[in-house]
Amino acid sequence: MGKTTSEAIQKLMYIPEKIRNIGIAAHIDHGKTTMTDSLVAGAGIISEDLAGQQLFTDFDKQEQERGITIYSANVSMVHEYEGQEFLINLIDTPGHVDFGGDVTRAMRAVDGAIVVVCAVEGVMPQTETVIRQSLQERVKPVLYINKVDRLIRELQLTPEQMQERFAKIIKEVNRLIQKYVEKEYAEKWIVKVEDGSVAFGSAYKKWAISYSFMKKNNISFKDIIDYCSTERDKELADKAPLHRILLDMVIRHLPNPVHAQKYRIPKIWHGDLDADIGKSMLEMNPKGPLALIVTKVTLDAHAGLVATARIFSGTIQKGQEVTLVNQHMKKRIQQVSVYKGPARIQMDKIPAGNIIGIVGLPEAFSGETVCDPDIEIHPFESIKHIFEPVVTKSIDCDPKDLPKLIMFLKQRSREDPTLVVKINEETGEYLVSGLGELHIDAKVERPLREKGIDVKTSLPIVIYRETVLSLSPEVEGKSANKHNVFTITAEPLEQEVYQAIVDGKIQEENIRKTLKQQIQTFVDCGMNRDEAKKIVDIHNKNILFDVTKGIQYLNETIELVIDGFRKIMDEGPLAAEPCNAMKIKLTDAKLHEDAIHRGPAQVMPAISDAIKGGMFRAKPTLLEPVQIIRIDMPEEFVGPVMSHVQNKRGQIIDTTIELGSAAVKAKMPVAEMFGFESTLKSVTGGKGFYSLIDVQFEKIPEDIKIQIIQKIRQRKGLSELQTA
Repeated sequence: MGKTTSEAIQKLMYIPEKIRNIGIAAHIDHGKTTMTDSLVAGAGIISEDLAGQQLFTDFDKQEQERGITIYSANVSMVHEYEGQEFLINLIDTPGHVDFGGDVTRAMRAVDGAIVVVCAVEGVMPQTETVIRQSLQERVKPVLYINKVDRLIRELQLTPEQMQERFAKIIKEVNRLIQKYVEKEYAEKWIVKVEDGSVAFGSAYKKWAISYSFMKKNNISFKDIIDYCSTERDKELADKAPLHRILLDMVIRHLPNPVHAQKYRIPKIWHGDLDADIGKSMLEMNPKGPLALIVTKVTLDAHAGLVATARIFSGTIQKGQEVTLVNQHMKKRIQQVSVYKGPARIQMDKIPAGNIIGIVGLPEAFSGETVCDPDIEIHPFESIKHIFEPVVTKSIDCDPKDLPKLIMFLKQRSREDPTLVVKINEETGEYLVSGLGELHIDAKVERPLREKGIDVKTSLPIVIYRETVLSLSPEVEGKSANKHNVFTITAEPLEQEVYQAIVDGKIQEENIRKTLKQQIQTFVDCGMNRDEAKKIVDIHNKNILFDVTKGIQYLNETIELVIDGFRKIMDEGPLAAEPCNAMKIKLTDAKLHEDAIHRGPAQVMPAISDAIKGGMFRAKPTLLEPVQIIRIDMPEEFVGPVMSHVQNKRGQIIDTTIELGSAAVKAKMPVAEMFGFESTLKSVTGGKGFYSLIDVQFEKIPEDIKIQIIQKIRQRKGLSELQTA
């Protein structure tokens, strides 16, 4: 059994070949946190008797009450493998889709992931999402098929039927890996029973097996059925303890940080790899310049803000001065530590390759790059969640509580960038956008009430997108002083280019610096190469082009043009909703020779007017968020569920029925989804539930477009849109 002393951890953190940084990821209720309990118990951190009941990494009160993981949680432990000790830095992540942002951020910190799949339910929508999230960060997966005891006790499957069930799950997981991984890793990273990158077991009963273990110990599936069906799980757990089987699999099949950083750094850091800092990160040099990324921030009642970070280069120590790159700010480190669940073990210094806790960065946010104070490095790529916020609530409180509300919302948006906070200038309300109703309730509404702040929240509001359907003629925008004229056109963005931005294949940030490296991606997506060379900005998945020729002073004015473009892309002309999937081209400009006559007050309104005019002449419309969902229920409820979906403007995509259970795949407008879970329970007698597969934006039906636009404008205090 491994040691848990700080001395053992401190020794191993300097031997990178003996470090594994891993995440646990799965669909909700597939057993991640119960499994983590067994791993932690195996390391001696908690009692083995409490494993599976204590839920060690669900230490937030709300998590315990709701019975779900809401926040990712870290724990470092020592595991012995073939007579040698290894340091496992583990992050347990949420399974509910509303808290998927925590999974995305955790995946930036780790190099490998144990994907947990329930043997009874099989691969579910959130299984696909977490595989996609891990591969997006070049995090290598292994597979653990959980709840095998239920196949034996409840479904009473034969050994042959169990193997068929496992083969089906493995095939589906590998299909998803090959769907989302880059070609280079498509064959290398698939999971196989034969090589031991797949394990089976019961986290609740604390046992697991793998092919190599079965072969070595001469155990068959029939033996496992005998153990489970005769209530001898404890005996099986003594023979094949879950923590040993899974952590042995982790050490054999998941990379150490030295190996992982060689291929992960080019994906997550787009600076100069030939510079000292680039080489140091590729080699994971503990003596090189400091480079780390903050992946999570939490408030500790005693220590203040604690930033969780992954160190990619250098060594960080207590008392050291550092730079927060994105905020151009210097701070002094007060504490560095490693995690032991809710507690932290303080250290004097910690080298590259580790996941750590830092006190002394009160302004840090998830995604911040930290480096040495004397030189600012190129920042890490921003951590982008695969789904955008689609639900908004306005939050209001008693004026005396307003300072507390503002402070809390600022803190929350730093902790969780998938929560977007805006102030409605017209009404003074605070608007909070999240991934779903539960996301806003669990991370904003309930914590505010627990702090004694009585908040009033609106009914959920849907965030739409504005776009155009055709090419506009050239439209002019003139500055107030009549000395500057900008000519633009607006048109739809190619679907392939838009999808590449959504999938992260095209990076929006610093496009003018990275355009040369990205031009081929635009061309591969169907854009003309000469056109791609004229891109000057990408914002909200809209692209601004400068196709002018020889315009004097334009290079001095282009930043203001970009600012004007971004302003309209944030709040379009139809209903002040964000714009999406458009190409805005600056085709001509006339600029005053004196810079004083082409300042922000002249240029930005002129650009805004031109873009608005172009959009109104290019068939503007709204895009509404649409969720692709899977509804699971007993077979007899298929008819009522399909009727329920269709009554809410939903479309049935597919239906499958197997062993008396049915799954309906459907497309549903988010506007019709509020309260859907409770009505679904009503329709199915409490036996139906749904899972999110994907979120898309689709053109709103013409017959309700004007009505929706006018409602949004009315809510925002805007005048009625003139449609004549």
